[in-house]
Amino acid sequence: MLTRLIKFARENNFLFLIIILAVSLRIFSLTQNPPSLNWDEVSHGYNAYSILKTGRDEWGNFLPVIFRAYGDYKLPVYIYLTTISEFFIGVSPLAVRLPSALAGVVTVIFTYLLVKELFDRRVALLSGLLVAVEPWSLFLSRGAFEANVALAFIVIGTYFLLRSFRTGYDLLLSTFFLGLSVWTYNSARVFVPLFLLALLIIYRERLKDIYKVNFRIIHTSLFIILLFFLPMFWQLLSPVGRARYSWVTIVDEGAIAQINEARNSSSLSPSLRRVVYNKGTFFISKFARNWASHFSGDFLFFKGGSNFQFSVPNHGVLYVVNLVFLLLGVVLLLRKRTKGSFLILVWFFLGSIPGSLTREAPHALRAITMLPIPMIVCAYGVIFVWDKLTRNLKFLFLAAYLVFLAGGTESYLGIYFGSYSRDYSWSWQYGYKEVASYVKQNYDKYEKVIVTKKYGEPHEFFLFFWPWSPDKFRNDPNLIRFYQSNWYWVDRFDKFYFVNDWQISTGGEKFVLERKYEVDCSKSRCLLITSPGNYPDGWKKLETINFLDGNPAFEILEN
Repeated sequence: MLTRLIKFARENNFLFLIIILAVSLRIFSLTQNPPSLNWDEVSHGYNAYSILKTGRDEWGNFLPVIFRAYGDYKLPVYIYLTTISEFFIGVSPLAVRLPSALAGVVTVIFTYLLVKELFDRRVALLSGLLVAVEPWSLFLSRGAFEANVALAFIVIGTYFLLRSFRTGYDLLLSTFFLGLSVWTYNSARVFVPLFLLALLIIYRERLKDIYKVNFRIIHTSLFIILLFFLPMFWQLLSPVGRARYSWVTIVDEGAIAQINEARNSSSLSPSLRRVVYNKGTFFISKFARNWASHFSGDFLFFKGGSNFQFSVPNHGVLYVVNLVFLLLGVVLLLRKRTKGSFLILVWFFLGSIPGSLTREAPHALRAITMLPIPMIVCAYGVIFVWDKLTRNLKFLFLAAYLVFLAGGTESYLGIYFGSYSRDYSWSWQYGYKEVASYVKQNYDKYEKVIVTKKYGEPHEFFLFFWPWSPDKFRNDPNLIRFYQSNWYWVDRFDKFYFVNDWQISTGGEKFVLERKYEVDCSKSRCLLITSPGNYPDGWKKLETINFLDGNPAFEILEN
């Protein structure tokens, strides 16, 4: 094995260095950057732990294909991958984030292989390098994002599709990985069916050739697609499938209010108002603006996305050095008019559709299905310029480009590992690990532990960081779990009580949970974990847990 690796490194030295770079950037300080596991990550981790220990999720469902979790109904692939990493390295932040980090490396490798099939080795190497270092792909490889694993499956599936035109049988692998992606992340459920239809149109003649040689390959591939897609469509039509989209849909209550306001202020006749201002016209207009926003300079090169958990604030998802080359690459591919160029362009423009169907656009995570196309297009533009230069200028051009790329990467990494982690640790719900550790060390000293709900779903952090026995949690007679506002909430388990933040300061020795259960500390020794300054008189402060910027996150007190 080692001999083969050495041989591969010698024969593919540049690719090998790119892979080493990709691994280093994705694994280095992975448990500290991002600065903490967020509530989705601990949900992945605890459900994986529950599966590993009992074969059931936190709700008691045996090997589910949809995980209820908080009521957000998570797709299964990432959680099952996490059971593998937890089996080998235990329940830890590293185990939770490792599948995404490794998927990021796989995406680099298969981007190279994919582009080599489409163009040439030079474009392929530069594409792989850009996927390794660009902020968009790098950032999303370092958190436990299902989207990043789905992206890896999409790239792998597309690569094997192109290979199948030479081998035939690789079409089976292609449909398998593309099918797997739709059970990994919701954006893939929109993108992949559209993408498959486009691929069928672009490569219909080559697929016919495969059919003529061995029709069983086509039949088996169709069976694989149906195996993945029919249950997916059935699930999407169910209330469970629609639950997630209902929280992010374009046409929400706010949109309906805007439609009614536009109708009331319009000078058109009542009948025309309904034609011009309605849910359909609002959706189409908003969708078009959302779609276009994914190609704006602000999103791509200057400001990035608006959600602090998916991109560094006020920093583009691509480096500015590639702005001209992205534009040039699009123009060149439009003029090239080959199957390969059509594939890249169709992928680029279809990839932004999932993110455009939601309110928060442009959205770096939901639009991950656009990747790795921006990097490939930029690489194509760079190599085109390289080919047009004289021999003396080629070296200077490439050296200048790589210097600017390295400078952009160094600047970004400085922000990511420095000010971003420090100033935005609150957005990653930093402090819960420290809280859980403190409570675990002092667990036997108190009869009741009161915890604020201010930072969202505190129970899941205790379950994961303890880690709490899944059987003990599910069968806990003190468990209070209820459905409200399209979400499943936990008010209590064991000796833990979770209280709305605004009810704590007025509680005195008594606290009222959301379900009106009263927690009386007047005759019990209680530990209170609350937001800064938010506690009743008479409680003794024991500890303050700060965010990484020095501001207080939690205060721990006893009565």
